[in-house]
Amino acid sequence: MNARRIARTIHITGMGLAGCSLAWWRHFSGRDFTWSDHDGEGSSSRMAAGLINPVTGQNFSPSQWFGEFLAEATAFYSRVQDELGAQLHFPLPVWRMIGEKEWKKVSGKLDTAAEWIERVEEDVPGWRAAVILKGGGRIATREFCDRTRDYFAPLRKPAQAGATEVLCEGAAGLIAGRLGAHRCAQGEILTVKAAWPQDHITVGGGGWLVPLGQGIFKSGSTYIWEPLDGQPTAEGRARIEQILRLLGGEDFEVIDHEAGIRPIIRKSQPVIGPLADGRVVFNGLGSKGSLYAPGVARMLDAWLAEESGLDPRFDIAGLA
Repeated sequence: MNARRIARTIHITGMGLAGCSLAWWRHFSGRDFTWSDHDGEGSSSRMAAGLINPVTGQNFSPSQWFGEFLAEATAFYSRVQDELGAQLHFPLPVWRMIGEKEWKKVSGKLDTAAEWIERVEEDVPGWRAAVILKGGGRIATREFCDRTRDYFAPLRKPAQAGATEVLCEGAAGLIAGRLGAHRCAQGEILTVKAAWPQDHITVGGGGWLVPLGQGIFKSGSTYIWEPLDGQPTAEGRARIEQILRLLGGEDFEVIDHEAGIRPIIRKSQPVIGPLADGRVVFNGLGSKGSLYAPGVARMLDAWLAEESGLDPRFDIAGLA
């Protein structure tokens, strides 16, 4: 399972967030690759809001390894932006809205997230308080994937003889049973037009509201464990519209409704490394993929070149 060899040429199967990040690291390090993709419109990378949030969950806990991966992600997206000539990373403060029932728990945990807290606003209509978090933002994931695929279009070709195949298939690979047990979840997102503030991301009420510019926002998201068919539902739309009213207001126009499947393994942690059949995998980015993808892709690129071992936190051997 841990057999090693230098992958002088690799073939990336799947060009979502994982595959595109790996492609850029191969490019930056001057190493050969080819790629292929099934062009799925419903992939989670293409529909995701690309949210980077320093403090997550109902327990108001700092995102795992946030500080470690934020600096690398910021540098990576800046480098890619320079190559492509298009902005992909949009730093924005995150307003974490706190209701009256939540306040006792959250107020007792502010010290644990102090590094990422800019201030606390207590005069917020409809809420007990808003904790203003720094270090947040969004990645334009659809644009990142589409522009990356265009940039490397000449390398879209069948795998060369002897190339190591790297499976970056996301949820499709997990559902196909390539890595055993998984926790994939379907999520739905609405894109809306509204006259709301666009200078921050809003999180609360079980969802989020992310400004895209020019009065356009994305909001979500739902978690549905089955069926995993990638199809939007009336129930999902109703739930997100409820979130929109909580975080934005009543006046909005829905202009798109999408569904995608998050590739989740164990505790939403990425996995990289060799499979028994000689192929290599990069999967499990989940809802924090925009944060993790650049750093984990660099680790995988270095391992493929035998420049380093696999970080045990992400080594797929740990799934066995």
